[in-house]
Amino acid sequence: MTETSAGKWRSDGVQVIPGSSLDPNTAQTPGMSRATAINFARAGAQKIWAGTVTIAPNAKTGAHHHGALESVIYVVRGKARMRWGEKLEFVAEAGPGDFIFIPPYVPHQEINADPGEKLECVLVRSDQEPVVVNLDIEPVEKPDAVAWIDPIHRHPHK
Repeated sequence: MTETSAGKWRSDGVQVIPGSSLDPNTAQTPGMSRATAINFARAGAQKIWAGTVTIAPNAKTGAHHHGALESVIYVVRGKARMRWGEKLEFVAEAGPGDFIFIPPYVPHQEINADPGEKLECVLVRSDQEPVVVNLDIEPVEKPDAVAWIDPIHRHPHK
């Protein structure tokens, strides 16, 4: 390793962004608090955005999608309820340690399912553009519960 490359990696290598220095100057929704950890301005990231979201008890977003972006939500604390579909006709819940994947263009709604505890999550998106397309959807009254399983794990009740 040359002295030049060592200096480059020192300034352009791994970065630690302390949780106490996240940037709250991002789009906000009533009942939610978002903060940016990783983006181009803060860390030089070229292809991803990462941050946190805290959702107040019983708070929820309106129906929306994020265009061509993929999103991953990691639940740190609390109980997340996700509704999705053309009429938000599907529902599933996730708790601490669970990951939620939201493909591009999927209409969805995030809900804090716990009336007494904040929902705390880490959010990662496949681009830094803050794409949010709000949808005027009349949700079905009783959504269909969907067990989150992958192709190699069996449904817990079958």
